Parts: sequence; C-alpha cells; structure tokens
Amino acid sequence: MNKPRILFWHRKDLRIFDNQALIKAFSLSNAITSTYIFDTNYSHDFNASSRAWFLAYSLQELGNNWKKMGSRLVMEEGDPLLIIPQLAKKIDAKFVFWNRSIEPYEINRDLQIKKNLKEQNIQVIETWDHLLVEPLKIFSGNKNPYSVYGPFYKNLKSKMNLLGLYDQDKVVFQFKDIDYKFKENKTINSSDSVLDKFLKNIKFPGSNICPCRPGENAAETLLESFINEKIYSYNSARDFPSHDGTSFLSASLRFGTISIRKVWNATLNLNSDFANQENYLSIETWQKELVWREFYQHCLFHFPELEKGPYRKKWDHFPWQNNNEWFQHWSNGETGVPIVDAAMRQLNSTGWMHNRCRMIVASFLVKDLICNWQMGEKKFMETLVDGDLAANNGGWQWSASSGMDPKPLRIFNPYTQAKKFDPICEYIKYWIPELSKVSNSELLNGEISNLEKNNYSSPIVNHNIQQRLFKSLYAEI
Repeated sequence: MNKPRILFWHRKDLRIFDNQALIKAFSLSNAITSTYIFDTNYSHDFNASSRAWFLAYSLQELGNNWKKMGSRLVMEEGDPLLIIPQLAKKIDAKFVFWNRSIEPYEINRDLQIKKNLKEQNIQVIETWDHLLVEPLKIFSGNKNPYSVYGPFYKNLKSKMNLLGLYDQDKVVFQFKDIDYKFKENKTINSSDSVLDKFLKNIKFPGSNICPCRPGENAAETLLESFINEKIYSYNSARDFPSHDGTSFLSASLRFGTISIRKVWNATLNLNSDFANQENYLSIETWQKELVWREFYQHCLFHFPELEKGPYRKKWDHFPWQNNNEWFQHWSNGETGVPIVDAAMRQLNSTGWMHNRCRMIVASFLVKDLICNWQMGEKKFMETLVDGDLAANNGGWQWSASSGMDPKPLRIFNPYTQAKKFDPICEYIKYWIPELSKVSNSELLNGEISNLEKNNYSSPIVNHNIQQRLFKSLYAEI
C-alpha cells in the first residue's frame, strides 16, 4: 500500500532534528515534501535586516540538509492562505503538518488554512514544538492562566521534573528512504530564486559581529560552548555586558534552529557537583531565564490583547510626553548618558543587546524620557536579531510597569547601573570610543568635562528631575 504524501510546513522551526511535527510526520509516512513561505502578511520574520540575515542563512542551511536527505525545501513568497492549499493540491498531499504558533495573527491564519484544506479533504496535524509545556496544560490553582512569573516558574519546574523531556537518542531518525516524487511545476522550480532574491536584498552590516549565528549547526555549537565553558559562572557573569557570559541562543530559539527541549535537557545532563552552590545557582538561574521566555509566550497566547496595549489598563491613561527629538537621540545612542548610548550603539551595530542593558535603556526611555514604551518596543522589533513579539512585548511591559510584574513601579538609575555592572567602563569605552580617554569616575558620574567630551553630547535630561516628574505623572493614574 502506498504511503500518504505529506506536506510539511516549516515556520519558526528551521531545523530537522528534534522537530516535533516532523517526527510525527515521519512516523506516518516518508513521502514528505517540505516548504517555507515568506509570508508577506507577517513582517515580524524579516522587517529587521538582522532577522532577515539570520532567517536567510538558516534557510540556506536547512535547504542543504533536505538535499542531503534526497529531498528538497520548497520556498515560496506570498500569502500562505493561498499557497499552502495550492501546494498541497499540486503534490497530492493527504496531510499537512506544522508546529503550532502563539501569536494572534498566526493563530487566525492557521485556522483559516485548516478550513481551506478541509474543503479539499486534506487533514492538518499540528503539534507544540517551541514550548516546554503546552499553554493549555499549565494553570494556576484556580484554573486560570498565570499572570505572575514566580508561581508559573514553580509549577513549570515541577512539571519538568516529573515529565523528563525526551531521550535524545530517540529523536535521530533515518531519512535515506524519503520518497520525494511530485509533479514539477513553475512554482516549485522557483524555490532557489526566491531565496536568492531574498539574500540579495539583505543589507545587514553587522553580520560579522552579531553574536547570534544562523543555522542548526551554529546553534549546536553555541549551546555546546555555553555548557562547556560558561554555565557554571552564569550566575555571577550574566549581568556584566563586557563579559562573554551568556549563551547567545536567543535568536536560535526564536527561529527554532534549536529546540527548547534540547536546551533545557542540556541543563539536566550536567554532571555537576550540586554541593557546589555557585554551580547549582548558575544552572538554576539559566533555567529561570529560559522560563521567562516560556512565560511570555504563554501570556501572549492567553492574553492576545497584549499585542496592542498594556496589561494594566490604567496605563492607557498615562500622559506620555513622546518627545520625538529625545526619542531619536535615544534610538541613535546620543543621549549623553554613556551606558544608555553604549547599549543602543551595540544594538544598532550588531542587531543584539545584552539583557541587562535592555532593561537599562527601556527604563531610561520610559521613566526618564517619558516616551510610550510602545515606541521602544517598535524600535527593538525593527532592529533585534532575536526580535520576538511575545518576549519583546513582555520585556517592555515589565520595564514600563504596565505588564504582569507585581512590583508597581521600578525605575533604574542609569549611573547606578553602570557603576554596578560596568565598573571599569569596559563596555562603555568599547562602544563609545570617543570617551576612551575619559576617567572612569567621570563616566560613571555623568560629569564629563567639556575638554574631554570629544564631540560626545551632554545629557539631554537630568535623571533626578525626570524621575520626580515621572513619579508625579504616575501618581495621577
């Protein structure tokens, strides 16, 4: 009996190994055609040049991996509502497989495609792949979705201890017998030219210095490097932006060039002496950061209105000043506040920013410049290589105090933050070379003499004055 033909749709799972929907598809049939669609209705994947670069070279590697298996990755550009049913029909597919998504647009799109395919008598099979726990399988004691991180972490961690994720040996499957027969047509023949066209339009100058690297192989290397060389110092090193103390896997997880299960499992497989408190704390701290990613994904799934505005509705009435000139100074790294400017220059140059600095610059934009957090959220999505709607929105709402964090108001003093996390100004001087001769004490106090400024701007605002103003405006709501 002939095995049914399957269309497999890659989305944010740009890998072959440990891909839940792909594993399930192979268990049914080896007659698989894979596709990736440059969804012209969904700009989040490529409206930043850094993400376009990461996406393109990840797809290039993914396509080569399918070729090694005797198959092919069919790439298209357009509306998946039209392309998926058309392609399924052309190859006479009986099933379409994909991994589920959590963003509002993606959920609505997928529902419509399922409806269109059902009319063609084609069955859709979906799985959860990019989360540790499915959103509908973890709730608070009163059966509601979690809106606070702490209890969510405790529940999820207990589930992880009970479940165990997978035996890695079991997810290596054989591809050599793939049956890859389908009718050649103009659309399918356009695959290489679609990627070539996309590659030619990429203008990302930071490709050589971006610490996130595209592709499944690079993700494996980053994980191995972090586990072997950095994880036991993570708790002490992660907050210092001049240190190479983090994993740089954020973009890999965002595009799915590595699975969250493999990353989590790496923490469980460490042969650590848990009597060593620092080792234990470092592993647990990294797990907590992975769960922050998970938490924000679950939040957006359960509260899709987060995409449009604040979780705490009183923030709808906050009297933002939204000074566009100040915003441009912030965006360009020209505020006159060294730690803020260094971080924004890192972002603009590399497409990535250290997480501690993300909190500093977000607090400064919202609490010092009194600009709506959504302006910063948009800037980050236009620039970050790991720009993800759920994580980016969650982080900005945390910084703005408009999100789910139970602390009512949090304000970072950028000078205090620099003293604590860049005490010898290594990070500041690297990204602002015109200040390389200035004494550390002047940089940390923000009192740089005019003779030493070397065309570096004076602070556009006074932190103490702006903090008092912000608090008075906050009191009104």
